[in-house]
Amino acid sequence: MKSDSMYLAFVMVLFCMLVSLFAQDEEQKKPQFGWKKKVVGNLNLTQNQFDNWTTGGENSWSWQLELLADFTEDQKNYNWANSGKLFYGRTKLGDQEARKAADEIKLESVFSYKLNEILNPYISLTALTQFTAGYNYSIDPKVQTANFMDPGYFTQGLGMLYKPGEVFKTRLGASVKETVTDKYADLYAGGEKFRVEAGAESVTDLSIKMSELILFTSKLQLFSTLNRVDEIDVDWDNLFSAKISEYINVSLNIRIFYDKDITVKRQLKQTLAVGLSYSFI
Repeated sequence: MKSDSMYLAFVMVLFCMLVSLFAQDEEQKKPQFGWKKKVVGNLNLTQNQFDNWTTGGENSWSWQLELLADFTEDQKNYNWANSGKLFYGRTKLGDQEARKAADEIKLESVFSYKLNEILNPYISLTALTQFTAGYNYSIDPKVQTANFMDPGYFTQGLGMLYKPGEVFKTRLGASVKETVTDKYADLYAGGEKFRVEAGAESVTDLSIKMSELILFTSKLQLFSTLNRVDEIDVDWDNLFSAKISEYINVSLNIRIFYDKDITVKRQLKQTLAVGLSYSFI
């Protein structure tokens, strides 16, 4: 009888322990609904100064400032993801005037309704432009080719979003793209100051944490108009970032851009930077 009571007590204790562990596991897996906010700033500086340096060299300096923001509200029935990228920098070599080295304003907002765990309908809005004037320095004298909202791009999308996990997500749907320009309409919009194109969009995001200190992110955006489905606009932005210490970061950014309306040749930008990184939120 005593042994039976001890056995029953042991089973009850074991059962309570298992229930407690299961409850803790369920609590860990339970989605954390609400707002998730993140704002990160990166500042990169480079300077060279020469005085009576017999092997040669030119004085130079450059700086780049990048602000990345992500505000996402995740609820049981919907997800509203908002992101922004502000990127600007200047460089000066020798006696040349200071020139723009980086310039981008990019905003994106995607609202998706949760039908199931991986496939959901969405609506989206993106905006893209630059802060200041841009020039073509290969021509003497230089020729201005861009300015704030000249051009500016706005895209609205409606379709289905596939998100099997946190690493990968992609969306496909119908889309409308507006190009706003003024002085450079011939260069960016075929002579029109306000051009509207209807078509299809595909946007794919990849985020791989290669180690505790190294992160690779990639965003591939494709757009094709209904009357020219064989001509696809491509914007592929790739970023490798490595955290050296709490405030020092190394990054390699490679961006490939193609729009036949602007140039028949693909555009490529590569930036390798070492500098300060700080998380505001």
